[in-house]
Amino acid sequence: MAPNNIVVLGAGVSGLTTAYLLSKDASNCITVVAKHMPGDYDIEYASPWAGANYVPSVLQGVGQSNPVHETRERNTWPFLKELAEKHPDAGIHFQDSIGYIRKTDEGSSNGSSVAAIRQPWFKDVVPDFCGVPQDQLPPGIASGSKFTSVCINTAIYLPWLASQCLRNGVIFKRGVLPHIADAANAHHTGQRAALVVNCTGLSSKTLGGVTDNNLYPVRGQIVIVRNDSGAMAAISGATDDGPDELCYMMTRAAGGGTVLGGCYQKDRWESTPDPNLAVRIMKRAVALRPQLVGEGQGIEGLDVVRHGVGLRPVREGGTRIEVERVDGVAVVHNYGHGGFGYQASFGCAGEAVALVRGVLREAKL
Repeated sequence: MAPNNIVVLGAGVSGLTTAYLLSKDASNCITVVAKHMPGDYDIEYASPWAGANYVPSVLQGVGQSNPVHETRERNTWPFLKELAEKHPDAGIHFQDSIGYIRKTDEGSSNGSSVAAIRQPWFKDVVPDFCGVPQDQLPPGIASGSKFTSVCINTAIYLPWLASQCLRNGVIFKRGVLPHIADAANAHHTGQRAALVVNCTGLSSKTLGGVTDNNLYPVRGQIVIVRNDSGAMAAISGATDDGPDELCYMMTRAAGGGTVLGGCYQKDRWESTPDPNLAVRIMKRAVALRPQLVGEGQGIEGLDVVRHGVGLRPVREGGTRIEVERVDGVAVVHNYGHGGFGYQASFGCAGEAVALVRGVLREAKL
């Protein structure tokens, strides 16, 4: 029986996870074509800049979740949990996670984010969910919740996903294609692909045959430091420094440093870190978790590894996972994941894989 020639366009966490799941079926012959690959750092390549963790619907700037999206994140947790338990080489580890609600947010218009931390839908998914005792709350914090989550070292995890694909026979090719239909002719065998999976993220805004104007960037800025935060921590909603600035931190697995963030700046494309914003990010982090630095120290106690900027690929109307025919080419879309690409990765990829199977099955009838 002839193999199913498939081209996956894009090698971020969505493209790699989709290719990985597809590669588990030996009847699939897969080529991943991408401009950027694991190990690259570029403003067009969002995945390396993510924290990354599993804290659904708290810092996504989307107000509230929805049943479809919740299912995708719920279906992702077992995979991340198994990787943390059984595959230390994937760069994922368990970490205590704490979400705080400021006194100034109590009863404010930011109620959806407040509720997301106090009684989130995932409280029965993650282990050890409970409230933070009042005597353990930082100054200015009204309440908080804590639970066990995972933090992902993206510098290890993205290559790990690629390595699993390679082990299953996936071929990787660098390439820049002007039109989605061109991907059908980019299969490594030289034969025309039966199907293309589009995981190009924000690039789907300008990719010929897709040009999705519902996509827009949401700029995030981080500071990576060598200091250990001791736990993932986040304050709900905005900060006193501005409505589009956030306060969160997480320590990556396997020596990946602690990520301090951040911001949620809509329709901002600037790739250069803002030094003033970086100072505010560091000050907020130290104020929330003084244990980041030595006693009595301020941000001068932080040992900075690098500053970074990433663009979240947010899509009005939510993630696009559907089948389309473009110039006679069957395309399965899986893009527009905003700031939740990792924590919904396996759920979204699983849906995309189911659509691929449906297209291939129909083609053989």
